[in-house]
Amino acid sequence: MNKEQLSAWMKKTYQLINEHKEELSELDHVVGDGDHGVNMDRGFKAVVDGLAEWKEDSVSATLQKIGTTLVSKVGGASGPLFGTAFMRMSVAFKEDENAWKDGLNNAVEGIAKRGKASPGDGTLLDVFDPVAKSVEEKGLDWSEMERIAKTGMEQTKEFVVKRGRGALLEERSVGHLDPGAVSSYYLFHALALVMKGDDR
Repeated sequence: MNKEQLSAWMKKTYQLINEHKEELSELDHVVGDGDHGVNMDRGFKAVVDGLAEWKEDSVSATLQKIGTTLVSKVGGASGPLFGTAFMRMSVAFKEDENAWKDGLNNAVEGIAKRGKASPGDGTLLDVFDPVAKSVEEKGLDWSEMERIAKTGMEQTKEFVVKRGRGALLEERSVGHLDPGAVSSYYLFHALALVMKGDDR
């Protein structure tokens, strides 16, 4: 991934989050505070606004700054989780600009540790973890990455949420998509579009 692709990825992610921010907040009304869409929109707008300032930075340094921006601007539970994912990913890209396998594994490890979550808990980890496993086992296939991210997102409907405010619902959380997982799907959907050259 080069800097142009990284910038395009962030812009496309912000576009998708912005288009769906009301839907994301509606999902969060069921299992959280109801502000996920607004928070994510604010965070990725700050990232896009920062791209020009970071244009001379490496891919690794830019990923790090994306992470710190998301931590400070998104807030709530999602900011530290998404921010940690990008900061952990940045480490893998210091040496190798094609370090998706290590980068995604680092992101999964960081999310799990920061959120004290495991796959199957009904969180964004249920999108990041299968994507990382797919890249590790089968290599990079952008269409496959998007498909797996979507499947992971949809499966959060089947889980009893075990982390965050949604955990208070216990069995009643079944049947509801996790908003963080939906945002994660948009993140990987945007990545796939950009890397396939289908950024419409």
